[in-house]
Amino acid sequence: MSAPEIERPMTADLVALAEQAALTGELVEAARCADEVLATDAPLPELVRAAHVLAGVHAHRGMLGDAGELHAWVAAVAPACASPAAAVALVGTGRELPASPTDPGRPLPPTLRAGADGLVGKAIRASVRPAGSASALSDLTRAAAMLECRATPVLHDDSPAALGALVALHRGEPDLARTLVDRALAADLGGAPYRRRHLLLRAWADMAGGDLLTARAGLDAANARPEPVHARDELVAVALEAGLVRRAGDTRGLLAVWSRAREAVLRHAVDLWSLLPVGELAVVAGRLGQLAWLAPHLQAGDELLTALGEPVLWAAPWHWCAFLAAVAADDPPAAQRHAAHLAEGAADVAAHAGSLALVLSRAARTWLRVLAGDVDADDVTAVAGSLSDAGMAYDGARLAKEAAVRTSDKRVLAAMLNLARGLLAGPTVLPPTAEAAEPDAPVVVTPSPRPCVLSDREREVAELVLEGLTYREIGDRLFITAKTVEHHVRGMRQRLGSESRTDLFADLRASLAG
Repeated sequence: MSAPEIERPMTADLVALAEQAALTGELVEAARCADEVLATDAPLPELVRAAHVLAGVHAHRGMLGDAGELHAWVAAVAPACASPAAAVALVGTGRELPASPTDPGRPLPPTLRAGADGLVGKAIRASVRPAGSASALSDLTRAAAMLECRATPVLHDDSPAALGALVALHRGEPDLARTLVDRALAADLGGAPYRRRHLLLRAWADMAGGDLLTARAGLDAANARPEPVHARDELVAVALEAGLVRRAGDTRGLLAVWSRAREAVLRHAVDLWSLLPVGELAVVAGRLGQLAWLAPHLQAGDELLTALGEPVLWAAPWHWCAFLAAVAADDPPAAQRHAAHLAEGAADVAAHAGSLALVLSRAARTWLRVLAGDVDADDVTAVAGSLSDAGMAYDGARLAKEAAVRTSDKRVLAAMLNLARGLLAGPTVLPPTAEAAEPDAPVVVTPSPRPCVLSDREREVAELVLEGLTYREIGDRLFITAKTVEHHVRGMRQRLGSESRTDLFADLRASLAG
């Protein structure tokens, strides 16, 4: 006697289970149920619902290209059911949107979801046009407001508030990004699948605005969420962690974050909405000498932007990060190449005053001149201020410190160091040791570094360090051991508060000049 067959749920029940699992953040279960429906000869409406669920799951799990395939399939077999919001997956991976059907049949009613989806699709199209970022931000803000009125959340490929925050951050407007995600958090927009994402983007906006302590608290809150962590959120979280550690000047901490960052990058394909975290990790990779490892992912980003026609909103911050990575890795040809990309992007929006692309293009030109030893204090001051106004105060401070290292004028040196300290001043700068602090311990803020009085021996060591001698060569010159030289340098670095080798050189020169 054969064993009785186990009764399987009806496909309609499986679709309902998939939708319910998606809304509670159980995306793996949602994917299993939706995929099981798609493998059957279920009625077309059920197949379309399952495809939409699986597309949303793929997007959350860092596989936006697979989400795009599902949207393309829906557009082919059921044109009337194709969502304008499919642009998130299709444009986000450099693909063409399907043509609108000539005879879609009975039009769908203008529900809140339909209206929001239409605005999202319109915004995504606008975001890849030279002057479309303002209208894109407006449409995404309106789409998020529409969905706030829905009684039941729905799983999209991404939240309109998250997409709007990304547009705002790429425009250099972190305050607008904060406002968008604050509203989304208050309304619990999208429910469980988006809670961590909104918290992470809120923290990213805080980091971009220079409020590093609040950004750290936001990252901790996101990491403490009980929902499962999926690839997209994991990538943003580790890149945010790396960004905070980099801005704290903690090279040892960067090495610890990098091992996790590599895994996160491997789990997430590069798409338009991941350029921000991948770009941050590129800067970290340049500083750690790991750009060769990240090269395939950087190439994927370049190819995506090329396929989309180098849309300036997304391309300018990407090439800026690549420029900073090349500078950190001491790769002048790569730095020149990305500076040229920035100049081309600035030319596309030359008529739009205040564009971030114009700020970044000028900053790259100034930085290259500084690296060549041509330090114009007024130019550096203006550019650093523009970077700070665009939510990039840390980059502006780095430029000022590079200028301090390379000038031979003591007054310019002092001015550049003061400029750097001014851009980084305030109670929100994380100390380099914050990562090692106990979770409940109070954070002690490191004061801005200032030139200190050096002993005669320290002055001798400092002068030889600035000449580029190794510890062994300095020891041979001064008749002391290399270990003693290292001890002197470590002591000076701690007292000066120097965050990196560049900072150390600048601070030693300031101390010797004083």
